[in-house]
Amino acid sequence: MSFSSKITSNYQPKRLAIKLNAKGEQHVVKGHPWVFSNSIVKINDDAQTGDLAIIFAKNKNKLIGLGLYDANSPIRIKILTNKSASIDASYFNLKIKEAYSKRNDLLKTNTNSYRLLFGENDSFPGLIADVYASVLVVKLYSEIWLPYLELILTSLQEVSNAKTVVLRLSRGLQNSNNHNLVDGEVVYGTLENEVVEFVEHDVNFSANVIKGHKTGYFLDHRANRKQVGEWSSGKTVLDVFSYAGGFSVHALANNATEVTSLDISKQALEIAQQNGRLNDYTGIHKTIAGDAFDEMQKLINRKKTFDVVVIDPPSFAKQASEIPLAKKKYAQLAALGIQLTSKNGLLVLASCSSRVLSQAFFDINKQVLNATQKKYKVILKTEHDLDHPVTFPEGAYLKCAYYRFVE
Repeated sequence: MSFSSKITSNYQPKRLAIKLNAKGEQHVVKGHPWVFSNSIVKINDDAQTGDLAIIFAKNKNKLIGLGLYDANSPIRIKILTNKSASIDASYFNLKIKEAYSKRNDLLKTNTNSYRLLFGENDSFPGLIADVYASVLVVKLYSEIWLPYLELILTSLQEVSNAKTVVLRLSRGLQNSNNHNLVDGEVVYGTLENEVVEFVEHDVNFSANVIKGHKTGYFLDHRANRKQVGEWSSGKTVLDVFSYAGGFSVHALANNATEVTSLDISKQALEIAQQNGRLNDYTGIHKTIAGDAFDEMQKLINRKKTFDVVVIDPPSFAKQASEIPLAKKKYAQLAALGIQLTSKNGLLVLASCSSRVLSQAFFDINKQVLNATQKKYKVILKTEHDLDHPVTFPEGAYLKCAYYRFVE
């Protein structure tokens, strides 16, 4: 089997000599993977996206970083390494093997779905690689990778031992005329069904690798889903913003008596029910389609409570201007969740807004919880699972806290 000829680029990247201002230089030396356009003081006139940016210290002409130039982004250079290296097939292969080895402990469990490359955090800025059983899904967020795509995909396929490789493109790349790639294209092997089944800590799931969000599923909450499942045995569970039913299905597989999945998307709820049916369970799986805030209030009005309540909303702050509103929404959700959690119940609150820092999120929850008459204990705080390593501040986005009410 060979790769689609579409992934072969005709562009031969040039080498660019770059000098930065003091602030930009400091960022690179400290290991930050982004160089903004306003940090560049000297660059070749003919720089193009995908060219290799060789960054020299302003005064000593010493190499301080290698990156890829992106003409279309305010993050003009995405750093690959702070060391001298030949950016070729061997380099990419070594980096991919390093990333794979970091996932070893996860792959020793009964799990065959994992993130192999987590963008900047694994030295592949603007590139994500997720594995679902024997299917590798690579999502590109930047054109910088087009000249190197064949080398990278070849290495990813070999290291992951995938039988099929699917390419997903960000909206920006889908609208670009600089390539003839298609979102959801199978570039290696064959795909009999766009819905791929996989295992996550003994629990069966499926992902639509062609049409699903991101690469088809959200792998980052895996450890939290396992934990919620273990604490749901014999319990009633409410899974808010359930999407494909990650928390719901783990709860059902762990003998929860009744699970309610709440999501605005009827299609997502159908997938949640399908995922549930991939496993043996005896509990009842209910669904509610609607706006989470409205539907939670309706449940409160009916005096409905649950032993376990999980609230895992999408990102509320895509940009800095949205942070105050995001914080308000987190406070609202915490207040609704408290009312829906039964005596001695468990409330799990999560956030994936990178702009709302962990401490700020936990402080919001604490403030809302302290304002109620209920006594509670913080029993666990978690962040990223081990296949989502964090190597720079903006790379951290996921945080989750477990609150046990004590009567």
